[in-house]
Amino acid sequence: MAQTAQDISERRTASLSNEDHWEMTSAEQKLALYDLHRFGYRLLFVRHTLNGPVAFVSQQDDIAIIHPDGEVDLRPKLTLRQTH
Repeated sequence: MAQTAQDISERRTASLSNEDHWEMTSAEQKLALYDLHRFGYRLLFVRHTLNGPVAFVSQQDDIAIIHPDGEVDLRPKLTLRQTH
């Protein structure tokens, strides 16, 4: 069944809870996030990729990502959308 642009748009406007994002992470990502939590990092959201879920975390203004295998990238080259 094909999704329409409207279906995708509606899905993206629905906000997921932090718990929902947490449930989307792999076991390896959860372990990495436990370690990062000691340094003040918190889970922002999870995005699904072809390689698995990618967790986006932050500590104040610093953004990091946790790959599906638990590898942490503290200096990812990315730009996040600004929300108003």
